[in-house]
Amino acid sequence: MRIIIPMAGWGTRMRPHTLTIPKPMLPVAGKPIVQRLVEDLVKSTDQKVDDIVFVIRQDFGKAIETQLLEVAKKVGSKGHIKYQDVPLGTAHAILCAGDFLEGNVIVAFADTLFRSDFKIDAKMDGIIWVQKVADPSTFGVVKLNADNIITDFVEKPKDFVSDLAIIGIYYFKDGVYLRKEMQYLLDNNIQQKGEFWLTDAMERMKTQGAKFHKGEVIEWLDCGNKDATVYTNQRVLEFIKNEQLVSPKAIIEDSIIKQPCYIEDDVHIKNCVIGPYVSVGKGTRIENSVVNNSIIQAKSVLKNKLIENSMIGNNVKLEGRMEDLSIGDHNSVRN
Repeated sequence: MRIIIPMAGWGTRMRPHTLTIPKPMLPVAGKPIVQRLVEDLVKSTDQKVDDIVFVIRQDFGKAIETQLLEVAKKVGSKGHIKYQDVPLGTAHAILCAGDFLEGNVIVAFADTLFRSDFKIDAKMDGIIWVQKVADPSTFGVVKLNADNIITDFVEKPKDFVSDLAIIGIYYFKDGVYLRKEMQYLLDNNIQQKGEFWLTDAMERMKTQGAKFHKGEVIEWLDCGNKDATVYTNQRVLEFIKNEQLVSPKAIIEDSIIKQPCYIEDDVHIKNCVIGPYVSVGKGTRIENSVVNNSIIQAKSVLKNKLIENSMIGNNVKLEGRMEDLSIGDHNSVRN
């Protein structure tokens, strides 16, 4: 089994957080998004995952590449880096890892996490994971027959055809076949809105007899913008709340920690109420503050703050003010 993870996008909806690191490297409950994705994918198959290929931009830099190779190593696989420097669509991105499109292949786009109990049936031609959504007009969706075989792919339907949205995780039994059909799109300049789409390659495979089955997840967690990522952090903390989430190397003085919270090594928390659903990165210091439902990354300093539903990056200094007040009856004060 091989896993291909296209992740060369700019992540513009996550700015300013993605001005310094790619979106899939942002932490959720203490681990980069892409690491959590890889771990969940490896658990989903009974086969050994020999290779994991990350398709990135060259300007991500060597430090990011080293981190990605370490992500693969931690799950017992060999990591590889391939580049897509021109955004020409999903099929083009996967083809950048064309050397590894052989045998059984999982393709997973790195801006989504999921919760499920599925196991991949490697004998199937292909599996496309979906979830029901309230507004399918903003997603690619699939239509099914009575045997749960996919009959149609529809991109952002204006009129209702299905509420089963494609979440960006796929299994293909024959990587060479997938590569051939995606290459056909490029060779014949078959584009949609200036891009080469994976769904067009799958449509060709389907018309030639390949049967794509529906896969479903219990929960689909988006990491496309700040609010979605904070919510995903909350849900992941809920999933793993029975694990040891507070480092014994953290210093917690005169504070209340409302679980679940993830607190890394060398964090110093003093005179605070933290949680629930807060992740705090290594070396951060928080004093005289109340924080809930937020992600605070490494080596930051927060003092005298009330924070919720927030993302705070690395090496941030954020300080409010303590106040000595005398306020009489029937007043309303807003800062």
